[in-house]
Amino acid sequence: MLSFQKYLSIAAIFLLLFSCQNESDDQDNTAQGTITNASPLTSYLQRVAMVQTVQDNLIDGSTYCTIKFPYTVTVNNTQIAINSAADYQKVIDNINASNYDDDIVKIDFPVTMVYYNYIEKLIPNEADFDTLIDYWNQYPDLLSKINGLNINYPIIINIYNSANQIGSSQTIISDQAFFNFIKNLNASQYISLKYPISIVDYHGQTKAVNTNLDFENAIKYAIDYCPENNIVTLNLNEVITKGSWQIPYYFADSDKTSSYSGYSFVFKSDNSVTATKAGISETGQWESTVQNNVRELKLTFSSELLSKLNKSWKLFEFNNSQIRLRDVNNSTNYLYFEKQ
Repeated sequence: MLSFQKYLSIAAIFLLLFSCQNESDDQDNTAQGTITNASPLTSYLQRVAMVQTVQDNLIDGSTYCTIKFPYTVTVNNTQIAINSAADYQKVIDNINASNYDDDIVKIDFPVTMVYYNYIEKLIPNEADFDTLIDYWNQYPDLLSKINGLNINYPIIINIYNSANQIGSSQTIISDQAFFNFIKNLNASQYISLKYPISIVDYHGQTKAVNTNLDFENAIKYAIDYCPENNIVTLNLNEVITKGSWQIPYYFADSDKTSSYSGYSFVFKSDNSVTATKAGISETGQWESTVQNNVRELKLTFSSELLSKLNKSWKLFEFNNSQIRLRDVNNSTNYLYFEKQ
């Protein structure tokens, strides 16, 4: 990532390029801050735009793919047509109708599977289907779609390409278009969302987000409270004390990840943490607490480099292999741990 000073310069150019928008666009409707393909918010937005895959878990058993409509299943000798998401309830009703049947959901093949990233694959038979599900089951900690937050399209994104110094804008009309737009971003492109953007939360309430931080906070709320994002209940203290961890991303005003390359962190149940690089170790302290209903991870080291991590980091999300933390003050800093 570029130095913070260079980033600000590019951001200033970017905003200048788009300052000549229609005079009817007031300040509240302009984009609030630029992000790149390496920005945490970018990856969260792409996960919001992924294919919704959890609704048919009762049928396919995977949160990383879904069966494309229409298709049919057979449950307790009853054939059920699945033409839309509303038809999943017919399967549930059939299963709940009696306590004396097998309740096995049999898919009538062939079907087309849609992966979380919009790739489609024709599955001709049950053997190929079982192979596919076994494949996805190898990745239980893959960061999947963020459910419980829907974007009301269209939205407008301003783009500045630092390689050719050309500015442009693009209108996004669907989740799939947004997912692919982010997928195709390159390192020289800086994007800025035009606010306000209308979203719908998992309660079905429509809300307006006006800044990047608003959007990230709305995503954080969905991660924490939407039941479809919390299929497996994990305990941070249990997760963090298993195995060793590395830092794949650290942003504090600028990207400082490279300063921590090669470090291995081992968190122990006595609240000590040992950081080791090239055979040299330093022991610090860690503490996990809940403040204002938010889980925090506090780190304490004494050396000049590692002490830069000394904060009460707020937990954004985690699973068995990744822990994502942030610190929001005048700016937002990020610290990620990844299982080695």
